Amino acid sequence: MNRLIYLALSIALISCGQKGTNEAAAAADTASAPASTAPVFDGDSAYSYVSRQVAFGPRVPNTDAHKSCSKYLASEIKRFGAKVYQQETALTAYNGTQLQVCNIIGSFNPENSKRILLFAHWDTRPFSDEDANPENFRKPIDGADDGASGVGVLLEIARQLGLKNPNIGIDIAFFDAEDYGVAKFDREKYKDTNETWCLGTQFWTKNPHVKNYKADYGILLDMVGAKNAVFYKEYTSMRYAARFVDDIWDTARDLGYGKYFIASDGGAIVDDHEFVNKGLNIPCLDIINYDPQSETGFASYWHTQNDNMQNIDRNVLKAVGQTLLETIYKQ
Repeated sequence: MNRLIYLALSIALISCGQKGTNEAAAAADTASAPASTAPVFDGDSAYSYVSRQVAFGPRVPNTDAHKSCSKYLASEIKRFGAKVYQQETALTAYNGTQLQVCNIIGSFNPENSKRILLFAHWDTRPFSDEDANPENFRKPIDGADDGASGVGVLLEIARQLGLKNPNIGIDIAFFDAEDYGVAKFDREKYKDTNETWCLGTQFWTKNPHVKNYKADYGILLDMVGAKNAVFYKEYTSMRYAARFVDDIWDTARDLGYGKYFIASDGGAIVDDHEFVNKGLNIPCLDIINYDPQSETGFASYWHTQNDNMQNIDRNVLKAVGQTLLETIYKQ
């Protein structure tokens, strides 16, 4: 993810690269949770999908790890029954580097006009520019949370969709080159604009995988696997997709996950969802871990060498995945 600026009234403005829970209420959530009509999301399975991605190494465009992971993601989502589209193209990074990127989209029930878009970025940051050790600044990150966690949840959802038809159209998109925005150490030389981030998504909004693509709404997952993660109602999401945000947060509460999905305003994130909102007029929301006590708004390992599997919690993956499955199957 990106930058962060705090606004008045406790609204933080964050971009995708600079990205106190009430226990009694959480207990009440669990006690009142109704039986889910959706398939059971397997947190262990999602964890394994996260681990598998990290095992390739940093998934930075133009690397062997990136190419290998691309093939893996496409083959997995195809194995679950999706019609797969792969958008391979060259995009230019902020510093002029030509990036060989690949957006991967899997469509379930592609003939159904009622559709939900689920998406995450699958690439990893080529820099550890928030690391405490300056010697690590130019090293790529593992991206266990920032990248792999969202994809891992969506792969498990795809597996469940293949087992039980949701009877609506679902598109699962893995967007590339989200995290190649201006490095912290390059900000005097290059202007850090929102458009230097989310390159794969920007390309897709101008070149959808099918002509005149439409979806009722979209859900972005970004950094959704960390221990003690909390998801506030992100400002940009509320601006474009407030009713969907409220419905998902209510669903999470009813399922007993209120300690993760906080019913309060959080930061405004310039992330992949903003470009889909503006480029295709599809109302989209972002589920993203947000720490209002942090200087950056993100966890301490964000954009450092410490974004590894030690931070990933099966229970958090389960909370996010089960909430989305319930949202899908109650349509």
